Formats: sequence, structure tokens, C-alpha cells
Amino acid sequence: MPGLTTVELNEFLEEPGHLLRIGTVDRSGMPRVVPIWFEHGESKLWFTPRAKSAWLDDLRANPAVCCTIDETSGESRKLVARGRAVLEYDLGDDDVWRDRYRRIACRYTPPQFAEAYIQDTIEEQRALYSLALADAETSTWRMPFRQGEDPLAVWASRYYHR
Repeated sequence: MPGLTTVELNEFLEEPGHLLRIGTVDRSGMPRVVPIWFEHGESKLWFTPRAKSAWLDDLRANPAVCCTIDETSGESRKLVARGRAVLEYDLGDDDVWRDRYRRIACRYTPPQFAEAYIQDTIEEQRALYSLALADAETSTWRMPFRQGEDPLAVWASRYYHR
């Protein structure tokens, strides 16, 4: 199965509408996976748990994450990134990075709705985390639909018993 080039990965991550599914581990060792909004910039994935999000508690106790971003149609592009999330701004510092949150909201909603959402939830504090892709273990893939590619090569070679 072919992977994505750096250019293809950046284009994929810049497209609006894809959800990031973040996997964390709670204090009892149980996994938690939550679909969330995100932004890609500065070679990082940026995401914002609310103060009362269970996965914020998970990140505070253990910053190890596994993030997946994928699509189910077209080339079925996918990214898996495993690493350590970094707390960029803690709760209460929202005003410092609110423009980033505005950009995140606009990736998923029309601008006028995003602004109304931000204003309606302005008292709900959020933390800002990032995952630097260069510091994470990453893998990408897509369906082999391009000219000259074997259309049956949908699995990585390690999955075959040859």
C-alpha cells in the first residue's frame, strides 16, 4: 500500500472537515478514543480539550497519544501519529490563542457559525495541546488508485504470508 509524500500529507491535513481521533489512556489504564476538531500548522497537530473533558485529565496524567486522521472515500488517505502531546497553553490562557481556535472552528463550520460558537462558549476554558509530527512515530497510506500502481496492493507486504 503506498504512503503519502510530505506534500500529499500536508495537503490532506490542510483540507477542512477531517476529524482527528485522539487516543489517550485514563488513570486506570483504560484506553479512550475521542473524535475532535484540529488544525495542522507549523508541522504540528493542534487540538483543544475543554476544562471538563475526560481526555484532558488523561493528557495531564499521561501525555502519550495516538492520533488518527482518515477518510473513507476517494484514495482513503490515512495518518497514524503516536507520540507525546505538549501542553502549549493551560486553561485560562484562551485569549492568547483564541485566533487559533477560530481557525479550528472555521475548518468545520461556516465562519459566521464559528464566531457565534466561540462567543457562546467563551467562558468555557480550553487548553491548547500540540503533537509535533517530526517527534512522533507516523505512518501514512492510501489506496493504490494511481496509474501504474497495482490495484490489489491494498495491504502492506508484512501482512502477507509469502
